[in-house]
Amino acid sequence: MNDKTEELREIFTSVTDGEATVTESQEATRGTLEKDEATVQERLENVITQMRERYEFETPLDDDELRVVARRFYEEESDADVADELDVDEDDVFEARMSLHLVGEEDADEVDLVAIRDREDDEETLADEYDVSTEQIRRYRRVAAAKDESRAANDRYRGEFDSILAEAELSERMASDVREDGLEDATEGMETDVSL
Repeated sequence: MNDKTEELREIFTSVTDGEATVTESQEATRGTLEKDEATVQERLENVITQMRERYEFETPLDDDELRVVARRFYEEESDADVADELDVDEDDVFEARMSLHLVGEEDADEVDLVAIRDREDDEETLADEYDVSTEQIRRYRRVAAAKDESRAANDRYRGEFDSILAEAELSERMASDVREDGLEDATEGMETDVSL
């Protein structure tokens, strides 16, 4: 070390009460794009627990299964596929999604939810008018109720799921891209046309 560096080191040490390293924890994780799976699981568990307490929703699915529902929603899997994976009824998966405010664009893309929500007509009348089944009207009304509930909470929980799962997916994709780019860089210019 030259004199200037040594002088700066002494000033730093005196200012930090003799602590020689302040950035140790930053160095430990420097350069990693991998998301800590345990942290993602804990964060999901926390959001689900908060929602259960606030809305007191009932579902036959346990918290582990609700985490799967949330994850698969962000992986754009259908309720039927998730139901098969969990070995539960498809309606239970749909209801769990609605309870978690995880409404997809396809859940009511061909109907005016506001009109259905605000009308006092019975399900049969609305089913005839919209030329769908009463079960579909019930489903649309459940979607409308989930959207209203989410809006009333300023989409807070949906935002938290976005933060946890969309970021985790992005991080995983970025880590995969970095690995692939690193492999490309490492193999660039290598002779690949080898005959044995």
